[in-house]
Amino acid sequence: MKVFNRRNFLKGGVAGGAAATLLSKSKDAGAAKSFGGYPNSMGVLVDLTRCVGCRSCEAACNKEQGLPAPDLPFDDTSVFEEKRRTSEGAYTVVNKYDTSKDHPLFRKIQCNHCNEPACLTSCFVNAYKKTPEGAVTYDPTVCVGCRTCMVACPFYVPAYSYSSVINPVVKKCVFCYDTRLKFGRPPACVESCPKEVLSFGKRKDLIKIAHQRIRSKPDLYVNHVYGEKEVGGTSWMYLSSVPFDEVGFDTHLGNQPIISYVKEFLTIVPMVLTIWPALFAGFHLLANRKDSKKNEKQSITNGEG
Repeated sequence: MKVFNRRNFLKGGVAGGAAATLLSKSKDAGAAKSFGGYPNSMGVLVDLTRCVGCRSCEAACNKEQGLPAPDLPFDDTSVFEEKRRTSEGAYTVVNKYDTSKDHPLFRKIQCNHCNEPACLTSCFVNAYKKTPEGAVTYDPTVCVGCRTCMVACPFYVPAYSYSSVINPVVKKCVFCYDTRLKFGRPPACVESCPKEVLSFGKRKDLIKIAHQRIRSKPDLYVNHVYGEKEVGGTSWMYLSSVPFDEVGFDTHLGNQPIISYVKEFLTIVPMVLTIWPALFAGFHLLANRKDSKKNEKQSITNGEG
């Protein structure tokens, strides 16, 4: 059975159907450009064998980014009863996985800051930027709310704020870029980890460290560094003691950047998606108008009563 996910969607139906119809008319309309990241960019190596699920990283991220308090406190372990994903109020989350080992593993999830981000190359208004330090940042002032980045991301990370249709905002981890990374400091989550699960440094150095750990303890680690090559490589990389699919990773992404499969399709995106904000705003205004009329009628009825 073929698995349906966003990656297959981009590689298949949309790219084939829409591009075949419209590509010839918009060949030069903002074709996606490719790059492979920066050679001296920073990264984080996450060693899943060391994580105890204390969620200190979540608390540190929440404080650093000024996010709202969670529904449950950070020391409440009941959150592990279900798998969580990042949201507009939580840029990183820790999930618990029962594995083939005699104990569970915990995994921290956040934006992986790809070397060649699909969110960036799929965005026709250039709301995303890959910085030399390795972070993928986002500019809400130019975002039009088309949410193409959410479809393009192979890790299902960007979250959309629905608080205002006419003021769209995408939320995700920004690698603490403005407050830490651009000054050479590690992200808040890394600095707060009491078990040294997270190692911060140059990405190329972290890759060497990861392979050294694998060679020194072959009975502990799976012989793979997740994120070293997946989708062209990511700034956040992982070591594990069990196969990565046991801890929720997609092991079928391949090593090519996701955007490589759909660059021709993206030439038509500006033409197709520029109508989306108007549609969203229209629906929003119609709904408000309907509610306004309903309230007006209710007021008249109450006045007559």
